[in-house]
This record gives sequence, C-alpha cells and structure tokens, in this order.
Amino acid sequence: MPARLSTLRARVSVQAENRPGVYRMLDRDGAVLYVGKSVHVRARLLSYFRAARGEKSAELLADTHEILWDYVPNEFSALIRELRLIHAWRPHYNVEHNHLRPYAFIKVTPEPAPRLIPVTRVAEDGALYYGPFPSILRVTEALRELSRELGLRDCPGSTPVHFADQADLFRHDYPPLCMRAELGTCVAPCAARCTRTAYMERVAVAIHFFAGASESPLDGIRRRMAAAALRLDFEYAALLRDRLDRLSRLHSDLPALRGAAESLSCVYALRGFGGNYRLYLIRRGRVREEIPAPRSLQERRSAVERVRELYESPEPGLAGIRPEEVAEILLVARWFRRRPRERRRALNPEEWLARWSAY
Repeated sequence: MPARLSTLRARVSVQAENRPGVYRMLDRDGAVLYVGKSVHVRARLLSYFRAARGEKSAELLADTHEILWDYVPNEFSALIRELRLIHAWRPHYNVEHNHLRPYAFIKVTPEPAPRLIPVTRVAEDGALYYGPFPSILRVTEALRELSRELGLRDCPGSTPVHFADQADLFRHDYPPLCMRAELGTCVAPCAARCTRTAYMERVAVAIHFFAGASESPLDGIRRRMAAAALRLDFEYAALLRDRLDRLSRLHSDLPALRGAAESLSCVYALRGFGGNYRLYLIRRGRVREEIPAPRSLQERRSAVERVRELYESPEPGLAGIRPEEVAEILLVARWFRRRPRERRRALNPEEWLARWSAY
C-alpha cells in the first residue's frame, strides 16, 4: 500500500468513530471525488482500504488524497445530507443521485381548448400540473393515448380554435380536418365540430383521471376491447390492450407520486446517536428544517412557534420545483414506504401542535 494511503488509513483508524455520518473523498486539488454515508463511519471507511485491485473502491482510493467526514444524528439525516451534497458537487465517482433525471409532469394547458402535454418544468402560468414522473417517454406515450381516447386535440397551441357555439354562422372557410379528426380521435374544436361545453367535459374527465377520482377512460377501453374480441377483431383488440396498459401504468403511478408530495407533511421525531433527539420538519415530501427536540419549556415554545410558522406559511405548490427537489421527495417517500412504523410515528403538523402547545 502506498505511503499516502497508509497515512490516510491510520488517520481514519485513529480519528473516525463508529457513528452515523457522511464522508467525502477528495483528489489532489481538493475536488470532491465521492460522497458516501454510513451509520458506522469508521468501519465503512476502513473497508475501502481492504478493496482488491480492480474494484471500484480501489480505483477511488487510488485517486484519493484526503478523506473528510461529518457526523449526523441518524441514518435519515445521513440519507438527506448525502443526496444534497451529491447534487451540490456532482462527484465523479457517484452514480446514484448524480445524474438528475428530467422528471416529467403532465400539463393541462390554460387554453380555450386545453391540451394534455408532457413537460419537464413547472411554471406559474395558470396551467394544472400533475406529477412528478420518472420517465418523460412513458408520460408522452400515455398522454397521446389518453388524448385519442377522449378526443382532445394535440395540435400546436397556435392552432386557432372555433367552437361550434361560438362560430360565425356565415363563415365556411374553417381549416380542413386533420388526420385525427378524420379518424374520429379528435373532436376538432379547430373546425367548429364541437361546442366548448362538450370539449371541456372531456377535459374534466382527464382531470378526474389524473386526480384519481375516475377510471372512465380505462373502462371505455375495456368495453371496446371486449367487444372487439367477441367479433374476432383481434388486431384492434391488441391495439386497445396496449393503450390500456399505457394508461393503466400512468394511473397507478399518479397516486404514489402525488401522495409523496401532497401527503408527506409531518413532524418526524427521531432518536439519534448518543440520545441526540431531532425533529425533522417535512413539508410536501421535503425536509425543510431539522431542529433539536425540545427539552425545556422555553425550547418547547420556540419549537411550537417554528412549526406553526413553517406549516402555516403559503406554499407555492409545484411551481418552479427543481429536479433535485423531486429526488428528495422520492427519497423521503421511499424511506417511509419501507418503514411503515416510522410513518405512523410521524405526526401531522396539526396533531403535533395540539400536543406540544398544551405545555
């Protein structure tokens, strides 16, 4: 083992402790090569020095000239801090969390004849947004199928709209029908083939579908698929089956991802190393603040004031959400999904305030 690595190993062996923490490995110029976490920092760091030639850990050590670590109260803290540091530094050797996915959202446009379009960013533009989803391709395919199923347009936003109930009775030069309108998969609001009320009823079906309040698009496909099978039109039945699969996957994803952002608002009390009890203030799936669990009367009053201030302040919703924030929402959701007992221990803000305000 080179002298440099022997020196690093000796320092880790003497100075590091077996407690939760996050560590960083630096190159000769001080750039961060890798960020890791462990509930036993000393044991984890020493394991790198036992890596065999050719292993990733051995390659990492060959480039490492300094190792730094910080202790945190518990594993949950380590997970959140590791994620945030990787997003901040983009270390070369980190794979997980390093490459931010272009998370997808469903956008219901605020146009006279709304469209369902996939986007990777959320803006304050009056539109409705649903998500996030991990795959833009999957959302694109599902929205194409849903638009066809409901007869909603997917043409450019610049296409003029002429509803039947708002059309000029003396005008006869509406644009020719597009292929989708000819095939009956679009109700053609561009050519005055439907009223605004009829079109918006179809948009409402899509919104109820995204909200998890209705499965009517799926039911319609199932009925037509069964009818196609009865008349032995297996090619059409297979097409409908594929459409059903895409929309079913989208529908099953929506509650989980929506719930991660919408329902994960809680005060999570967690004991840490050496009795270091912490409160994690989680709002819409992200850890907004970490504070010591109150012990004295004054600390309780301060904690109650901070919790009330955080959870009662206006929340912008999904507008402007960044990919790293989506990653944290999914990480926190996964933590509680794998630990249902911990989720039951976390209190919603109102319940926590009712308990602690009584002191």
